[in-house]
Amino acid sequence: MSYQEKRSIVSIVTGLIILLAYFVYTYTKYQAGVVSEGDLKFWAGAMLLFIAIGVIATIIIQILFHILLSISIAIQAKAKDEKCDDKEIEKEIELEMVSDEMDKLIELKSNVVGFGVAGVGFVFGLIALVMDYSVAVMLNIVFASFSIGSILEGITQLYFYRKGINHG
Repeated sequence: MSYQEKRSIVSIVTGLIILLAYFVYTYTKYQAGVVSEGDLKFWAGAMLLFIAIGVIATIIIQILFHILLSISIAIQAKAKDEKCDDKEIEKEIELEMVSDEMDKLIELKSNVVGFGVAGVGFVFGLIALVMDYSVAVMLNIVFASFSIGSILEGITQLYFYRKGINHG
């Protein structure tokens, strides 16, 4: 499995955990009667909190991922050649993490999927308002669509790395 595939999997899992944690947190509060559907301050605060948690968690998890990947590459290099020095290990790490034109094309095509899902979710949120659903429902639809769009972006990257990409 390539570096890009591993990185995508880590991003997908992180996104799923954050989205699930958000829904568990808000659903628990809503079911307990602590918050009402019309309490926009709560919904906005919860979303901002989980956006911040998501950003911080993503940064920390990506740093840990890169550290663990570097350690793994170093161990594999030492296992192949006991006389391997630090410069050779650094070259192995750099070669593993290099991005080429295909990686950039895959990223661009997967971004289209992510932004498309977010855009459709935004439209559904507006439709929910027109159909007299509460603003909280609209906010949750938009928040979920952006999160799901990000997750689907990672899944699309995995798909393209596994199946290839059509340049047409």
